[in-house]
Amino acid sequence: MARIIAIANQKGGVGKTTTAINLAASLAANDLRILLVDADPQGNSTTGVGIDKRSLRNTTYNALLSSVPTAQIIKPTDFEGLYILPTDQNLVAANIELVDAEDREFRMRRALNQVRDQYDFIIIDCPPALDLLTLNSLLASDSLLIPIQCEFFALEGISQLMDTVDRIKDAFQHSLKLEGVLLTMYDDRNNLTRQVAADLKEFFTTDVFQTVIPRTIRLAEAPSYGKPVLAYDVSNKGTESYIKLAKEILSNEQTARQSAGTR
Repeated sequence: MARIIAIANQKGGVGKTTTAINLAASLAANDLRILLVDADPQGNSTTGVGIDKRSLRNTTYNALLSSVPTAQIIKPTDFEGLYILPTDQNLVAANIELVDAEDREFRMRRALNQVRDQYDFIIIDCPPALDLLTLNSLLASDSLLIPIQCEFFALEGISQLMDTVDRIKDAFQHSLKLEGVLLTMYDDRNNLTRQVAADLKEFFTTDVFQTVIPRTIRLAEAPSYGKPVLAYDVSNKGTESYIKLAKEILSNEQTARQSAGTR
């Protein structure tokens, strides 16, 4: 049964989609079967793994709002072990159409439950907004990973996201765990970067991943070739960092299971 991780931050430009793609690929590189869910109407995760959006007959939109089985929408990628539930601009309409829909908050959960037993992890790339698509994604997930860019306004809006998570827990009795906070676009030569990282670690304490993602040109280039950075430049620092992140998540999961088993 897959563990589902939502990657969300309503602030754009923090490396959310880059993290979704490259974490998914790095987990797949551990001989795991991974589903990447593109829940962002921009569809950048879809193109970032080499899928032509113009060729799509069914997308995440259909998984949420029609009777098309999720398994029929999922597509394999060129990266072994990595599959995607793709999307295109039609997903924009979902926020409007879901408003009056029955069980509107649980459509993503319903769609993913159809295929959950076929994967080890499901990674959801959420839109940069606290809307119905993000709510659906969070309610379908076991945990939330928050990428944060090390810049002056890094903490701005995070309290709003955490308030939303608390409301979800209370209103829907959904035990959404914080998977961790990921520092992205990290440059340790920059005094501001180091200061912001220190502030974030003080604020989130042990919830900050030990792994940090550096700012590299290769990470920015890889999506234009429709490849995770692991398939684009295996020796890049960004590649090494996402491999470390995947191992850190797998290690944390193993520790949690062992801890649960001793209770």
